[in-house]
Amino acid sequence: MLILLWGLPEDSPLAAVYSELIGLGIPTILLNQRDILATEIELFVGESVQGVLRTPQQTIDLSAVTAAYIRPYDSRRLPQIEQAGINSLAWQQAIAIDDTLLCWSEITPALVINRPAAMAPNGSKPYQLEQIRQLGFQIPATLVTTDPNAVQAFWQQHGNIIYKSISGIRSKVSRLNPEHLERLANVSWCPTQFQQYIPGRDYRVHVVGTEVFASEVISSADDYRYVAQNEESTVIRACEIPQEVEAKCLVLAQAINLPLCGIDLRQTPEGEWYCFEVNPSPGFTYYEYATSQTISRAIAHLLAAGKIDTEITEKHGSKLPKITVSNT
Repeated sequence: MLILLWGLPEDSPLAAVYSELIGLGIPTILLNQRDILATEIELFVGESVQGVLRTPQQTIDLSAVTAAYIRPYDSRRLPQIEQAGINSLAWQQAIAIDDTLLCWSEITPALVINRPAAMAPNGSKPYQLEQIRQLGFQIPATLVTTDPNAVQAFWQQHGNIIYKSISGIRSKVSRLNPEHLERLANVSWCPTQFQQYIPGRDYRVHVVGTEVFASEVISSADDYRYVAQNEESTVIRACEIPQEVEAKCLVLAQAINLPLCGIDLRQTPEGEWYCFEVNPSPGFTYYEYATSQTISRAIAHLLAAGKIDTEITEKHGSKLPKITVSNT
């Protein structure tokens, strides 16, 4: 057994999982991206995937890796790479190391949390939202447009709407209000996603393999992630969610090949459940610290197991929705 972690050592989720693995006594290597200019990799793909990774501290046989947890930062944004410049050898090496490791993480038979191809739909929120809808969750009415008139018609139809980025880059969710009218023409230059505002209580559900960790978020803010402590009180606490909702979360995570994910839900006052998005590389420690849930330990145990059960646990079997996923 050999576990590979890839990213920045100070990254909170990566550090938490590393600590758990070391505590369990499991052989673990943390590949520090800050050492990228002193890192070498050779990859050989034939009947099997072979490779060697060399760092200043050690040489790693990639075929010996049984599981990996990857949270890579864009190496081009590291200070030494940015300073070297886009045409430098350092820049070229950073790109080559990143690309080769991402390629390895896609084709290795080891368990990878999470493979790049499975995380890619997060780069297009409308595409991911369609995946969510096909897999059994209600989603808000959604408009993606560059037409200010279409926005006004959508606004008039639904009365209360929010807007956010359509890309995978984290953005603040805001409610559209009359003061935005003078800036509405700006959507002509930037495709923007508008959604029907869904009132209710927020929930973050972390799926780890076949384990589910649900957190209730008590906040009146449109986007509790961006609330300053002196502006709004936000409370996050562990909770239980209905078994059928839990089952849908497991089905969703399994269907889109994400052994680890953070699913954002909202329950309306009428008891309906909506899903807004799925984070394929969640910063789960924010919730773990607030709730004392053992998410990092569950990830460590999943990595140690080196595999995921292909069937959802018996606990949820009778509650699974019947789903047909379309490729259109």
